[in-house]
Amino acid sequence: VYRVDANKFPFRLGSELLWLQQERSYQARLSISAFGQSRVQTSRGQLDQFGLAPERFSDKSRSEVAAHFNRVQGLVSFSANTPSIPLQPGAQDRQSVLVQLAVLVASEPKIFSPGATLRVQTIGPREGDLWLFTFGDMETLDLPGGALQALKLVRQPRQTYDQKLEVWL
Repeated sequence: VYRVDANKFPFRLGSELLWLQQERSYQARLSISAFGQSRVQTSRGQLDQFGLAPERFSDKSRSEVAAHFNRVQGLVSFSANTPSIPLQPGAQDRQSVLVQLAVLVASEPKIFSPGATLRVQTIGPREGDLWLFTFGDMETLDLPGGALQALKLVRQPRQTYDQKLEVWL
């Protein structure tokens, strides 16, 4: 269960991330809700030698839109009738990228020192973009279960309406 702060609303939103792994496949479902309205993002795919390999990402608020990863053809196609784009190695969707960051940092923590940058092609329901994550210092988080040391990562917006994303691992 997560707390979501959004600059579009003057209040905090409730959020829940459900993770299911069976053998070599996974599914992640993030729901964000407030006042009876909800938004659900789902990622499903396979686990490979590099971590998560998404196959489908969907985003549903009023209606559902989705992106489909075709690794054989090297393309990502979209249900919203936007043009397909080339699929880059290590590409993630907006849901799987958060879990993949944890996988990468856990596998080789020494290469992600403060100031390091990680580039990940990140696929949304209508387009793909290159997300740049900058690694910060370890920070102490005061959580309900007690203090915890965590590595901070920040994705700065590259365009006017891009999201800023802060993650602590």
